[in-house]
Amino acid sequence: GHLIDGTIIAVKQLSSKSQQGNREFINEIGMISALEHPNLARLYGCCIEGNQLLLIYEYMENNSLARALFGEEEVQLKLDWPTRHKICVGIARGLTYLHEESRLKIVHRDIKGTNILLDKHLNPKISDFGLARLDEEEDTHISTRIAGTRGYMAPEYALRGHLTDKADVYSYGVVALEIVSGKCNTSYRTKEAEKAYLLDWALVLQENGSLMELVDPSLNSYDEEEVLRVINIALACTNTSPILRPKMSSVVSMLEGGTPLGELSLNPISESSDDLKSKAIVDYHEQKDHGQSRTDHRETCTIFRFINICC
Repeated sequence: GHLIDGTIIAVKQLSSKSQQGNREFINEIGMISALEHPNLARLYGCCIEGNQLLLIYEYMENNSLARALFGEEEVQLKLDWPTRHKICVGIARGLTYLHEESRLKIVHRDIKGTNILLDKHLNPKISDFGLARLDEEEDTHISTRIAGTRGYMAPEYALRGHLTDKADVYSYGVVALEIVSGKCNTSYRTKEAEKAYLLDWALVLQENGSLMELVDPSLNSYDEEEVLRVINIALACTNTSPILRPKMSSVVSMLEGGTPLGELSLNPISESSDDLKSKAIVDYHEQKDHGQSRTDHRETCTIFRFINICC
């Protein structure tokens, strides 16, 4: 669609299953639409007509990161290493803004490739951040109903509902590994295993000292030192212990070379904590009705988990 001034927009329809009043809905959208950052998809506003709830976003010419990396072959984009590195940095900057710089401290809760959009210059923009959870400053963590996507959720959140901004850091680490490998975390295949989580396989390669095997074979040339830096940062972000995960501002600095990796905790597989990693998350979700899986491949979603908690 288009705005009156000719601006191209994307319209997203939300399901309406809440008793929350329209006035409160508009107020919450108003707060979130005030957030502005080059790496956040701009939310222009909303429209309520009958039972229809519509969100108005800026239009992204290159669709989602997930489609670019592992969509159908005809819609995939050939992303060279400098572009992939730029995307890693951009996502990290967007999360830094949400966690540390914005007036509203926001935990996204669902960072994944389908929620990272790419503009015409392949700059990444985090979308659906308005559906996230406000992080009240007086709380060190938030215990809340779990909402996220299998394979990207931090173990402490998936198992106990313990939510801090470090849950987003974990999800970012998974996405960074996907960017390096060009493979989806939840459908990765290896020679040794018919199907495995990309993160779990990365930990095996880390133990074997062969992390460069993760690199997307379609990349013809790349800076090996820079690639290894991104992998190590991703592994630090996915540490089982949220306390040991870096802040997103530190991630940005490390990605740009301003801060050395130093003594990053790279989540060694010998921690004997596999049950708190991907397997635990799988087990948790398998106990739930399959229909409750969050928006892996759907265009519709609900905003009401954000509104009900925040009002």
